[in-house]
Amino acid sequence: MLLLLVTLLPIALILVMLIVFKKPADLSGIVGWFAVSLAAFLFFQTSGEVIIRSTFAGFIKSFSVSLIVATSLLQMAYMEKTGALKRIIIFIKTLASENKAVQIMMINIGFGTLMVAVGATPVSLLPPILIAMGYSTYVAIALPAIGYDSLCTYALLGAPIVVFVDIANSFLGKGHEITLSQAGGVFFLFLPIVSTCIGFCMLWIVGKWRGVKEGIVPCLLTGLVITVVSYFTNRYDNLVVLTGVLSGIAVILAMTAYLKITGKKIIDKSKLTQEELDYEKSYPLWKAVMPWVILIVLILALNLPQASFNYLYRTLTLGIGGLAADGKPIATRALWNAYTWIFVSILLSMPLMRPSASQVRDSIKVWLKRAPRPVFSAAIFFAIGEVMNMSGYNMLSNTNPSLPKLLSPSMVQVLADYSAQVFQGAYGAIVSFIGLFGGFITGSEASTIAMFAKYTMTTANNLHWGLGGIIIVTAGLAFGGGLASVISPAKLQNAAASIDKLGEENSVIRVAFVFSIILTIITSFVVLALLKFFSF
Repeated sequence: MLLLLVTLLPIALILVMLIVFKKPADLSGIVGWFAVSLAAFLFFQTSGEVIIRSTFAGFIKSFSVSLIVATSLLQMAYMEKTGALKRIIIFIKTLASENKAVQIMMINIGFGTLMVAVGATPVSLLPPILIAMGYSTYVAIALPAIGYDSLCTYALLGAPIVVFVDIANSFLGKGHEITLSQAGGVFFLFLPIVSTCIGFCMLWIVGKWRGVKEGIVPCLLTGLVITVVSYFTNRYDNLVVLTGVLSGIAVILAMTAYLKITGKKIIDKSKLTQEELDYEKSYPLWKAVMPWVILIVLILALNLPQASFNYLYRTLTLGIGGLAADGKPIATRALWNAYTWIFVSILLSMPLMRPSASQVRDSIKVWLKRAPRPVFSAAIFFAIGEVMNMSGYNMLSNTNPSLPKLLSPSMVQVLADYSAQVFQGAYGAIVSFIGLFGGFITGSEASTIAMFAKYTMTTANNLHWGLGGIIIVTAGLAFGGGLASVISPAKLQNAAASIDKLGEENSVIRVAFVFSIILTIITSFVVLALLKFFSF
């Protein structure tokens, strides 16, 4: 019991820092790391060397998220300072003005999913657009936060599911590894219900039950499109990470076709001011979207050919050795991961966009101001998770196999053992809420997976649920972590700040909290249904 309390204390401390003292995620993460490290050292017989190595290993394992955050923020700063972002906003304002439900699905799920898939930030980009389109402050803050949750697992070009597969394969061991498509085949099963329910939540936010009634067809159509696309993409390793990109594009095309069939305008420029009309003429849309177009083309070119995907993802892993406490090299896949190609897309767009020297300098200045803290926030929770995973580990066993690998049960093992004893078969019902909690304190689904995936897998293994059960409950954890975006203070504050309405997010979070609980309950039912009806 003492070890359990010691293990839970750092997590509780992070929560107190966030909620009671209202400290930012990066500072809370530092305090949490100190607490976890101290607990590992004093109570789990973990040497200082293991703690330091695990911390650095966590930072490197976070690259698939932290460096994507870094490069995507650079891309957004570049597009903002070159005027490209302003031109894109003007275009989005003209869409689907005659059908609010279609407009909501197209912009918040279609564009929102597409943007977050390629590294953009809907909670920063969409609120000003929604305000300009006549939506209230409350709606402008709420919709972007909940809309891109529909495929949150596939944000940042599938970073969360890549993190999940790497942790799962580390847990399962050599010879038992799973592929991206095997994981995606389970993650996909959550999308039809969760994505459709998120659409209905958005309709309710805008128009209560009347909005739901009027938007039922576009909402169901959106859920169906996401289901069909994600079913196809998750059958192939090289397409899994493209799920967000292709689903976002498909939703936009489906809503466009729906408007055409129902006789409504697709583009209506009557909403634009004269200044916006003049800017539209002076700045071609193709030029504005060029960084995103180049990025999508590059990602498709690297992933669609099976040979290219196999080489970059499986062969050229560019592992970093000598840091992990267990002595295993850490795969970076730097020439496959999206952060490299986001940066390349910026460089390749420059001859076409022709930014001035001052615009490039301003972009870098803005990036240096915005990037460090969210990048560090993404990394520190990976480090916390790695210290928890490796606590009690004996490094001397790397050179002397006769020595025990563990000097004491790890923090993860302690949590898993108690969870299996207390919850037993009901663990599947609460795992999504653990994910919701993790997403709230870490601020991202990928960080939630980094902190709690091994604990969840160990618990499922203790309950003898087999490989399929392990993947299902950990997918439930991941989706719970993704749903936490709608109640994340940082994301809601970001949305409010983008329209100069800081403080207004407090009215949103109360309703958002209710929706997050409802959606997490639905996710829990999906977990239980899959555990019951699938044999392993």
